[in-house]
Amino acid sequence: MAPLTPKAPLKPIVLHGMLSAPNPYKVLLFVRALNLPYTLSPLGHADVKSPTYLSLNPNGRMPTIHDPNTNLTISESGAIVDYLVSTYDTEKKLSFEFGTKEHWQAMQWLHFQMSGQGPYFGQAFWFLNYHHEKVDSAIQRYVNEVKRVCGVLEGWLAGTLGAAIEGDGNGDANAKGEERKWLVGDKCSFADLAWLPWHGALKMIIEGAGGEGVVFEQEKEFPRMHEWMQRMREVEGVKEAEKMRDEARAKMLAEKAKAEKENGKE
Repeated sequence: MAPLTPKAPLKPIVLHGMLSAPNPYKVLLFVRALNLPYTLSPLGHADVKSPTYLSLNPNGRMPTIHDPNTNLTISESGAIVDYLVSTYDTEKKLSFEFGTKEHWQAMQWLHFQMSGQGPYFGQAFWFLNYHHEKVDSAIQRYVNEVKRVCGVLEGWLAGTLGAAIEGDGNGDANAKGEERKWLVGDKCSFADLAWLPWHGALKMIIEGAGGEGVVFEQEKEFPRMHEWMQRMREVEGVKEAEKMRDEARAKMLAEKAKAEKENGKE
């Protein structure tokens, strides 16, 4: 879709989702970073299977947005990110010129986040915190995959992985790379920010109710990745979005504790 250059003020984009969850929070990050007007349509876990929501998102998952400026309803957080930056990032604050090497490399990292980070981090969170029984093999598998993905990011930022990416495509085991501040180019782009929501939840994922005995020291094991995360938190709109997420998460946990207490009394 071509960038939108509206003559009238933009109408608020409707974000359907739960801000305490990483994927709706990812979309919030981008509407804040791009200074887009928006309204939040809060959802509970049961709401995503309601007939009303399924009429907007047949997969019954969060998030979904409706953009009244283009009359488009779209789901899947990666597709939403691509849509938002393609449509509204006319100044290329978070994106690159379409068709350039940087554009395609950024898309590569966005797809890796969607296929390699979100699903495995989510499964680690589930088996550590919500599964009805402790399954050590599943916990080990998904925690190991979390660490593997972190290792890919650490190696890329350190320059020890992907050192021959600018070469002739044949690879070079002896290539030496330089440290990178960002995943692509010399700025924080959508490729970087897409990783922040799940990484920002790492402490909760690993140290949750089922995380006893699981050792994960992000600052020591993956120092460059940790520094990269800290740099992202200084990007415009991120701190405000994190505050909103933390407030939503605190409210969710308080409601959960209250419900558990009431059920215990019964």
